[in-house]
Amino acid sequence: MKKIVLAGFLSVFLITACKKDDRTAEKSLEAQKLEFQARQLEIEKQKLAIEKEKLVYEAQKKVDSISESKKAKATSANNSKPQIIRETRTVYRDRQSNSNSGGNSNGGYADNGSGTSQGTTKKKGMSKAAKGTIIGTVGGAAVGAIVAKNNRGLGAVIGGVVGGATGYAIGRSGDRKDGRVQPRR
Repeated sequence: MKKIVLAGFLSVFLITACKKDDRTAEKSLEAQKLEFQARQLEIEKQKLAIEKEKLVYEAQKKVDSISESKKAKATSANNSKPQIIRETRTVYRDRQSNSNSGGNSNGGYADNGSGTSQGTTKKKGMSKAAKGTIIGTVGGAAVGAIVAKNNRGLGAVIGGVVGGATGYAIGRSGDRKDGRVQPRR
C-alpha cells in the first residue's frame, strides 16, 4: 500500500510539474516573441538613423562640391588674366656676299635656338606625353593580360608596349596643342 500511495503522490507531482512547465513555456515563448519584436524595432530605428546620416552626408557632399567649383572658378578667373612674357630672339640672315661657308643661301631666316626668355618661368610638371605613356602602358598591360589566355605575361608585355606607344602619341599631340613643344615643320 505504501508503494501505491507513493506512486500516486509521485504521479500527481509529475502531472502538476508538467502543466507548470507548459505554462512557463507558453509565457517564455510570448516573452521571446516580444523580445524579438523589440529587437526588430531597434534594428529598424538603426536603419532609419543610417539613412538619415546618409542623406545628411550626401547633402554636405553637394554643398562641398558646389563650394569647390566656386573656388575653382574664382582661381581660374584670377589665372585667366593675361601674363606678359618677354622673349628675345637673335635672328641671323644669310647674305651671299658675306658668307661662303656652304650654309643656306636662300636669304631666309636661320634660328639657332638661342632664344632666351626674361623673367621667371614656372615648372610645368609632367608632360601630357609622359602621362599618356604611363596610363597607356598600365592600361595596355592590363588588357593584354586579360585578353591573352595562354600566356598572360607575354600578353601583358605586348599590351604594355602598344598601350605605351599609343599613349605617348596621344599625349605628345596634346603637348603640341598646348604649346609645350613646338610642332613639326
